[in-house]
Amino acid sequence: MIIERLDVSTYTVPTEAPECDGTLRWDQTTVVVVEPVAGGVRGLGFTYGSRASATVVTDVLSDVVAGRDAFDVTGCWTAMVDAIRNVGRAGVASMAIAAVDTSLWDLKARLLDLPLARVLGMTRPAVPVYGSGGFTSMTEGDLTDQLGRWVHHDNIGRVKMKVGTDWGRAPDQDVRRVAAVRAAIGDDADLMVDANGAYTAKQAVRLARSFASEGVSWFEEPVSSDDLAGLRTVRELVDLDVAAGEYGYDLAYFERMAGAGSVDVLQVDVSRCAGITELLRAAAVAAAHGLDVSGHCAQSLHAHPACAIPNLRHLEYFADHARVDRVLFDGVLDPGGGMLEPDLSRPGMGLELKQLDAEPYRRAP
Repeated sequence: MIIERLDVSTYTVPTEAPECDGTLRWDQTTVVVVEPVAGGVRGLGFTYGSRASATVVTDVLSDVVAGRDAFDVTGCWTAMVDAIRNVGRAGVASMAIAAVDTSLWDLKARLLDLPLARVLGMTRPAVPVYGSGGFTSMTEGDLTDQLGRWVHHDNIGRVKMKVGTDWGRAPDQDVRRVAAVRAAIGDDADLMVDANGAYTAKQAVRLARSFASEGVSWFEEPVSSDDLAGLRTVRELVDLDVAAGEYGYDLAYFERMAGAGSVDVLQVDVSRCAGITELLRAAAVAAAHGLDVSGHCAQSLHAHPACAIPNLRHLEYFADHARVDRVLFDGVLDPGGGMLEPDLSRPGMGLELKQLDAEPYRRAP
């Protein structure tokens, strides 16, 4: 079955209000969608990021993939990685490959008339998730309402909030907000924090003591993920699990982070790390170092491949992507009882682009 072409489109969906974490502010989410066509069947994949990734797909990757066997996804992936040598492996190009790779896995499963989880081989029927949002831009009331709703209404027993307000310049405020969330969610829920690299190593160690007193179990990017020595310092001095890896674009990145002893859990983002093909390899690297992996955001893309990862701890159910995915796609999964369960009655990832609903958000090539 030959891949005839790749159809590429880009959509930008505004947030309901400007949002911030410890080191970044944003007011919209851009999604690059790739739909490969073979034998009258259309696949679907995407990434979240700059529409520059769409340019890489159309200008560099389309001609590499078109004409290849639709069942030879790994061969397509290898050819794409070879083709972007002079473009650069990390960043925009890797996210472009991710959009194509996820779409090709989806296409293969659809051609087989099987759910993607079955094609990849399931180790579990559903994936544990944690609710993720709690932006530093939220009022304390909105923050506690969001995380409290996930715990008490949606029965999601794990939630994560942002800390590191204003590049770590408001540590007392971070501590107060963590305490407020703990009071709102109760003692039994698992509370996690994410500083997005806003703190220095010693600052992170000091704050970890305050966070631990509120029962926080997970400290994500206490320092920059580029600072492997700093991550390891924090990891060795605190009891909280230290996690990082969401900015990993290739296998060498994950090997460096795992090999440096910098994290307790390796995060991987399928929409950044060149797709499902590299996601599975990164999980194997983590396993070789005795580490669990956690899927970063992009829950609609992760749900099926995450079921095929033996050393998966959980998947981030990110509030922004939950909203954007429902605007653009049909078949988006809802978490139940703290789990995301793929719909095995639908082929591929079970998603369809809602052409009419998405059109107002479409951007010109």
